[in-house]
Amino acid sequence: MPALSITITPMLTTTLLAAVQRAITLAQQARDHGNHPFGAVLLDENDHVILVAENTVITGRDVTNHAETNLVRLASQTLPPEKLRQCTLVTSTEPCAMCAGAIHWSHIGRVIYALSEVELYNIIGPSPEHLQFPCRDVFARAAAPMIVIGPIEEVQAEAHAVHAEFWSTLTS
Repeated sequence: MPALSITITPMLTTTLLAAVQRAITLAQQARDHGNHPFGAVLLDENDHVILVAENTVITGRDVTNHAETNLVRLASQTLPPEKLRQCTLVTSTEPCAMCAGAIHWSHIGRVIYALSEVELYNIIGPSPEHLQFPCRDVFARAAAPMIVIGPIEEVQAEAHAVHAEFWSTLTS
């Protein structure tokens, strides 16, 4: 029987909130580099930043180069599974179904995101390319429980701003 993902909405510590803000900064950097505005941070068991990644879909010419999958690839190559179970993946926007699957397979134990998938699609507007499948639904089908925290109210304006006007000007 699948385990349910665990949803909690605690007051974030200053350290965790700083990690969320760093993910948003990475999203802006990805945008500045010509990519989609998404960023991700990996925290160790003491909430110290150990890895960061940004979206490289455009510059890497690979549709799977989302910030979260880039981070999972790097983390899986450098950290053992027992370490990853104690880690937290912090991301600027709720992980898509593909990224949630990668996070699951990596055994990372907790996810924190700033902007919800629903809000992202409100910003982007209607598109036949949307695959609306919240990360909690992906994690709920896994055997291992996943702690999911998000969206984070304290950074909604910042998380939204990094997407402002980006999607309306995208030509491809």
